[in-house]
Amino acid sequence: MNTATILRQKTYLQDSVLDTLNKQMGVEARSSAIYLSMSAWCYAQGLRGCGEFFRKQAHEEREHMMKIFNYIVEAGALAVSPEVTNVERTFDDLRSIFVMALDQEIEITENFNKMTELCQKNRDFQTARFLQWYLDEQREEEWQARRCIEIFDLMNAKDALYDIDREIHNLKKKD
Repeated sequence: MNTATILRQKTYLQDSVLDTLNKQMGVEARSSAIYLSMSAWCYAQGLRGCGEFFRKQAHEEREHMMKIFNYIVEAGALAVSPEVTNVERTFDDLRSIFVMALDQEIEITENFNKMTELCQKNRDFQTARFLQWYLDEQREEEWQARRCIEIFDLMNAKDALYDIDREIHNLKKKD
């Protein structure tokens, strides 16, 4: 066995933590694909602001996946490229998309909480510290998803789709 092979086999990441990080990369990839699908649906409905909003969300989720990928690789472990299948392409209406986005973000927050707990249990404080960024990010992601639903509900849906579209678009400009 050459020195390069030995170096790649030595990592502080325990198998359980590494498996969880690789699974989360898959969750982030799927989330990105779902947001892109939501974006396409919105554009097809003439909701350009919402389409842009969800396009940016898709990009952010991919960045989140790549951040985990880079962390795994820099730790000397094997990052597994996720496969994404069965992404929804049709939606009932705009409000159902917003609710689905919130549910998705809550699920992701729960994942990061469980991952952090696993890291602390395994005394992998370095990875737990890395995950803190995601926990902070998720607070913002959930707030934003809730705000989309609030805006939709406050504006009386069908009578104000143009205004809703504009407000959702402006929500991303605040970043």
